[in-house]
Amino acid sequence: MSVISKDENVIKLFYNSESNVGKQTLGYLQSTDKNILSIDTQKTRVTGTQWADICDHLDCTISDLVNKEHPSFTDNYDSHVELSDNDWIKVLQTHQEVFVFPIVIIGKDYYRIENPSDVEKYLDNDSKGLDEQNPD
Repeated sequence: MSVISKDENVIKLFYNSESNVGKQTLGYLQSTDKNILSIDTQKTRVTGTQWADICDHLDCTISDLVNKEHPSFTDNYDSHVELSDNDWIKVLQTHQEVFVFPIVIIGKDYYRIENPSDVEKYLDNDSKGLDEQNPD
């Protein structure tokens, strides 16, 4: 069971407002006529359960959400550190700036955004599905 609500009419964005990719992704989404719920990980604490839910849907590990080359990480951890999932969650909650890429949730679909312009293709896919559901 997912802990993040799936509202078909609201696009959710988990992002770090201090990252260029995060800011640009938010800009792309705000330029659409879609309803956006933006969760800035610098200002809003994301729970461990929510991080785990995101990883389940992206088919990745919690450590995959961490930028292990970010100075906040390398100043505190060895490059070959082995941490439990709970420890990785604590890293994300303590050093929000290491959150590596924005996550966009459109309905039941989760997307990792490595290039802000990628949002357009996911929005286009979402619109195609709506067009198919509501033919003229």
